Amino acid sequence: MRILIDIGHPGHVHYFKNAIHILREHGHEVKITARNKKVILDLLKSFNFDFYNRGKGSDSLLGKLFYMIIADFRLLKVALKFKPDIFLSFSTAYAAQVSSIMRKPHIALTDTEHEDKMLSVFTYPFTSAIITPESYLNDLGEKQIRFNNVIEGLYLHKDLFIPESLEQELGIQKDEKYVIIRFVSWNAHHDFGHSGLDLQTKRDLIELLKKEYKIFISSESDLPEEFQEFKINIAPEKMHSVLAHAHLFIGESATMSSESALLGTPAVYINSLPLMGYLKFEQEQGLVKHFKSSEGVIAYVENLIREKNLKENSQIRSERMQKGFINPTKFLVWFLENYPLSFKELKSDPNYQNNFA
Repeated sequence: MRILIDIGHPGHVHYFKNAIHILREHGHEVKITARNKKVILDLLKSFNFDFYNRGKGSDSLLGKLFYMIIADFRLLKVALKFKPDIFLSFSTAYAAQVSSIMRKPHIALTDTEHEDKMLSVFTYPFTSAIITPESYLNDLGEKQIRFNNVIEGLYLHKDLFIPESLEQELGIQKDEKYVIIRFVSWNAHHDFGHSGLDLQTKRDLIELLKKEYKIFISSESDLPEEFQEFKINIAPEKMHSVLAHAHLFIGESATMSSESALLGTPAVYINSLPLMGYLKFEQEQGLVKHFKSSEGVIAYVENLIREKNLKENSQIRSERMQKGFINPTKFLVWFLENYPLSFKELKSDPNYQNNFA
């Protein structure tokens, strides 16, 4: 089988990296196309994946629409040469539209409900199956397949991920407690009109936390000079190990909040976007606390860090949450290898997925 996988975000590399390795071990040919974003390309190189660079795109809405035409053309050119049997992406419009032109199936994954309005125009009409977590809030109709895990389980499932010890690389002592703070750039199309932590709250958080913890800041955009001393310097592929050993995560990133929940690190998520189904689920498990603005964040964190056995309690909650979760990478590989019979099997018996626990 020949599979074309389109990558549009650093997270997508992690979503599909294990499946790519397994599919190739099974004798399938995999072609990767990727957006020209440094962290995406660095991640692909770190896993020794060859890829076709489809260009950078734009931050403006008009620029994104113009880029769609260019990216479709570039992807079509690659696909005509590669001749894929099936396309896979995290709901990128380019893979969906080109698959339709070539009359081949496109399998889309998504966990982001507030993107459905746009995806229902540019992606879903050209898609054969839409795979979502069980906790997904929206009903996407007959094309939807739900699985019992969250998307981050594709790379953080206990069978797939063992955290490294990184004290030396982080410049900390063994057992020294640290906090990860994450700022996003707010340039994604679904981020327009939304916000997270204000500048004063960022300053107050650092003042509060630095008394007891080493602080590391990860940021999508350039950090102001006053925060430079806290900037984390670690290879992007090692960030999950950093999160796993952190005492606390605070940030504007939904993905890193969910990763923290799976890794047993308590997460404080600040973002004015509506809370997605998987984060609602993780909040119900006591692993994530959501704030729509900076209001109340300092008081909450102040109380949280006083909690005895904070990290240990979060690890217990995380293990409890993951009981019964399937291994979504095994599930995805089976789904691709057996499509369209796999789709029919799951429609008639959704519990068939439990074979991949």
